[in-house]
Amino acid sequence: MASRNLTWVTEFILMGVSDQPELQMPLFFVFLVIYGLTVAGNLRNLGMILLIKIDSRLHTPMYFFLSNLSLVDFCYSSVIAPNMLVNFWVENPVISFNECATQFFFFGSFAGIEGFLLAVMAYDRYVAICKPLLYTVLMSPHLSALLVLVTYLAGFINAAIHTGFTFQLSFCHSNVINHFFCDIPPLLKLSCSDTHVNEIVIFAFASFNELSCLLMILVSYLYILAAILRIHSAEGRYKTFSTCASHLMAVTIFFGTILFMYLRPSSSYSMDEDKVVSVFYTVVIPMLNPLIYSLRNKEVKASLHKIFQTTSFCFSTSNHQTTGF
Repeated sequence: MASRNLTWVTEFILMGVSDQPELQMPLFFVFLVIYGLTVAGNLRNLGMILLIKIDSRLHTPMYFFLSNLSLVDFCYSSVIAPNMLVNFWVENPVISFNECATQFFFFGSFAGIEGFLLAVMAYDRYVAICKPLLYTVLMSPHLSALLVLVTYLAGFINAAIHTGFTFQLSFCHSNVINHFFCDIPPLLKLSCSDTHVNEIVIFAFASFNELSCLLMILVSYLYILAAILRIHSAEGRYKTFSTCASHLMAVTIFFGTILFMYLRPSSSYSMDEDKVVSVFYTVVIPMLNPLIYSLRNKEVKASLHKIFQTTSFCFSTSNHQTTGF
């Protein structure tokens, strides 16, 4: 057997969003603004989690799911963007093998959890609109907590399987990843192992996870649509549909990009094209979700207004008692 000289990869070089030097600084400032808006929006949403805990009127399954979505978005946005921003200033941005696997695992986990949560939230909207009298029974606090726990477990288990299959491969051809983070398609292109099994596993899991979530969302919204069409007044139909509009927008953006990325044959992958698409679900979606949800909701606004009024009243009363007037 002929001997082969192989240099095993212990670290990777990330090429980044663009390999054109003149675009590095403009792109840095664009993504810095986007990430700043993302952090601000998700900090506001984390504040909303505290608000939900404080205000008993918001102790409903919908707000429980929304608070978890806010938490996932906050984590989701911080896995990729900070490292990507730092790499704009580095000539050869290096990430170790273990750091790459860790980034891969946590990004996959939070992306998976977000998809499962969106499906659970669709079911919640179905019960609220189609079975309003049974809502508190069918969506009990125990069931809501169990559904959220299942989404977290499913997300972490799914990411662990993909991480295990991907990082047991041998990487001995090159250590330059044509991407701005550690993702499956560019890593498979670098491997000198047979990746056929990996491609089957990716396609099988992605198909099952995404299509099962989409099926749950589709069935839920078919029932919701039927219920809306039975409402006689146009105002009633609009009011009912408006409770689902934010969720539908988030579902369309998230699952559209995910399906485009991972449910295609490997021969059709274009790294430059995929990097553009990846920007949407790694950077843009975590920025949009806080805008789509939270303060667009009238109940959250009313609760915030009530808390501010109470705080202001207590403060003024305290001052009045202190000054003696």
